Amino acid sequence: MSTTLSDTDAGALGASKVVDARGAACPGPLLEAKKAMGTVAVGDVLELWSSDPQTRRDVEAWSAKVGHAFLGIATAAGYDRVFVRRGK
Repeated sequence: MSTTLSDTDAGALGASKVVDARGAACPGPLLEAKKAMGTVAVGDVLELWSSDPQTRRDVEAWSAKVGHAFLGIATAAGYDRVFVRRGK
């Protein structure tokens, strides 16, 4: 189940990379997250912006499968901010 983050909590995570996948349909945002994760150091946070509602479930499931920590989602104006900590 996805965790909803406040703007304060989301800001405190200090994402080292932000990927803007707004406007992309499934599976575009997930593919962008996978590609970007390779540029993030182990232990750092990736923030993914997506307007596709399926992204929440896709990224959470992918994170669990590959060993990253799904941190939660903050809702912005018309899109989600999805946070994942690189685990390996």
